Amino acid sequence: MKFGMMYELEVPKPWNERSEYDVFHEAVEQTVFAEQMGFDYVWLVEHHFLEQFAHSSAPEVWLGYVAARTQTIRLGHGVVLLGGMINHPVRIAERIATLDIMSSGRVDFGTGRGSNPFQIEPFGVDLETNREEWEELVEVIPRMWKDEWLETEGRFFTLPERNVIPKPIQKPHPPIWVACQQPDTFAIAGRKGIGALCFTVGPPGDLAGRIADYRREVANPTEQVGAFKNDQVAGFTITYCDEDDKAARELMGPQALWYFDVIKKIYGPAWQEWSEEDIPPSYRYHALNITQADNQASSQGLDYTPLIENGSFCIGDPDRCIETIQMYEEAGVDQVLTFMQVGNVPHEKIMNSIRLFGEHVIPHFKRPQD
Repeated sequence: MKFGMMYELEVPKPWNERSEYDVFHEAVEQTVFAEQMGFDYVWLVEHHFLEQFAHSSAPEVWLGYVAARTQTIRLGHGVVLLGGMINHPVRIAERIATLDIMSSGRVDFGTGRGSNPFQIEPFGVDLETNREEWEELVEVIPRMWKDEWLETEGRFFTLPERNVIPKPIQKPHPPIWVACQQPDTFAIAGRKGIGALCFTVGPPGDLAGRIADYRREVANPTEQVGAFKNDQVAGFTITYCDEDDKAARELMGPQALWYFDVIKKIYGPAWQEWSEEDIPPSYRYHALNITQADNQASSQGLDYTPLIENGSFCIGDPDRCIETIQMYEEAGVDQVLTFMQVGNVPHEKIMNSIRLFGEHVIPHFKRPQD
């Protein structure tokens, strides 16, 4: 079992002139400490226009700074939005390769499409075709890293013969992942032989079937992209550890519910003008089910206790957190994405949570072969 720190760089209101500065730099200090405490990865998303929820619109810049402050922790770009109107594929290849060089080969390349029109339509993305565009680009980008000269002509991207430089230090290229929220994306990830980044919050047991679909397909990836198979699953959970179980719940529980409230306010209205039949098929799951845990929270009257008990949230003292992580391990997760920088949780509390994970939780899952 591996452990990652997950960030969206949340900046709740009210803001002051240092709000973003403090969050960005505190997240760096948390990552540096997490490396010291035994965390394997740090992941940063790419989002646009999602105020309060995610101010991480230029993750490659933040990750570049983190690369200079760390030595061993892997840098997960989770994810780069693969839409040519948002990120040109040549620029993606160039930036990821540069980050890989500057970090001495520590980059993991996460990919995705964006789950909501609010943040991608301003770039001119076509919701009807962007899954097909993702499929084309996730195949061609690793070729830019591997091939000295490449010429390609596709439906969405054409490149006259060029040598895309620099090349990443990892040979033949960094590991590739895709964001998986919809059930069918797990099977797609498996067929393409790339890692599954599960960003849906819900009971770990609900993941077991999707992970089984992924394992079945990835055993023999019929549409392999890149030069090698990355057969890993990472599972996301809102996380907080405290010496006192009750104190952990009372601090992080309300912040976790704030997280879902912000999601509803940002993502919900974006689909309200669409009739179900007009929603592109590859987005119907997102439109009708923003997150499983959001639906659960609503049905439970916004009570965080059931979501802690069923493992949707990893919140509690070290023993409780170990019990929750075991649920993810039993579901087939290879890496737990711990999401601690949620809402207004103070920096010093996050640092203490990282310390407790490093001292008690992570050692429980580190076996001799690791």
